[in-house]
Amino acid sequence: MARGNQRDNAREKAQKALAGKGKKSDSSGTQLAKKSEDAAAIMRAKQAAGGSREEAHVAL
Repeated sequence: MARGNQRDNAREKAQKALAGKGKKSDSSGTQLAKKSEDAAAIMRAKQAAGGSREEAHVAL
């Protein structure tokens, strides 16, 4: 019956790990908004660079 105990112990350990992950993030709303805006600006720059490459490829 050792495997039943092992399974129970593993289940308890997994529940403890999941409980620790449910905590709130440390960043405030303004920090989160700034971070998402920065990421959006980077993506816009990448898309603009990618668009110019596609136009050059079509022109060939």
